[in-house]
Amino acid sequence: MDLLRHLRHFVVVAHELHYGRAAELLGMAQPPLSQSIQRLERELAVELFDRSRRQVRLTTAGGLLLAEAEDLLAGEGRLRNLMAQVRAGELGVLRAGVPPETPAVTLRALLDQLGTRAPGLDVELHELTTAEQVRMLTERSLDVGLVHHPVEADGLRFGAPVDVPLGVLLPRTSPLARGREVPLAALAGLDLVTAPRATAPGWHDHLLGVCREHGWRPARVRPARNPEFLFGLVLAGGGVAVEPAALARREPRIAWRPLADAALTRRTSAAWPQRSAHPAAAMVGQLAAEVLAAAEPVPPAPPSVPAARPWPVLFDTTG
Repeated sequence: MDLLRHLRHFVVVAHELHYGRAAELLGMAQPPLSQSIQRLERELAVELFDRSRRQVRLTTAGGLLLAEAEDLLAGEGRLRNLMAQVRAGELGVLRAGVPPETPAVTLRALLDQLGTRAPGLDVELHELTTAEQVRMLTERSLDVGLVHHPVEADGLRFGAPVDVPLGVLLPRTSPLARGREVPLAALAGLDLVTAPRATAPGWHDHLLGVCREHGWRPARVRPARNPEFLFGLVLAGGGVAVEPAALARREPRIAWRPLADAALTRRTSAAWPQRSAHPAAAMVGQLAAEVLAAAEPVPPAPPSVPAARPWPVLFDTTG
């Protein structure tokens, strides 16, 4: 017996005290409605309506049942709404991964957007490299992550990608910082400071391939897992990094210059398991693309500097 359906019929009849009007409100014929009430009375072994007069009235049992039925049906509505929110990814726990180099302002913007879109969602955030995220997504110990492409993994879906232009990070005191652009070939003899290959193998190999294709074979590839260590290696001299302009804004002694001969970009997107995905995964992918795109405006062109001056340069404040 579908008790809730019969209780819904009962509540409408109890409020209307008229089978014809109740049937019209319920969108059904009157005979099936009468049969539904009779079925409920048989199930509960009581009479719910006094039919001894022309006017329909609630019995004592019917009056007591009405309050209980309304509470029960309201609870059912709340339960269905709660489960709908879970299915939509608006409630529950979301295990999310972000790269270690994610700027604080970008992370804050993403969390704020998630809080606005799904205030009941508990986001469990993890700082993970692309390789770690791919492994955990495959193992289903992570629900969604932000990964750097290219990514070779089966069973994953990807959100809209965001391409961020890359340039050269070098000390402001470097002669190369005086130009508006830097050809990759001009970096010959210098080391490349970048994340270890194990953190994002696909991206690491792609970066080195582009460098070699445009005439720069780094003397050494020096691994740096976090931005502060990367800045330290670059400022120590002998090495440069190929990173987004936003990273240079963290360190005033570092200059960022676009590449003159290679349109090198870093592609980032959300990723989540293709099967049995968390209901909020696609929403997070969309929000991540919006936040990442807004966080990477086109960098302004650096000021041009004359190639030569008729006097010695004691203090260079350009670039």
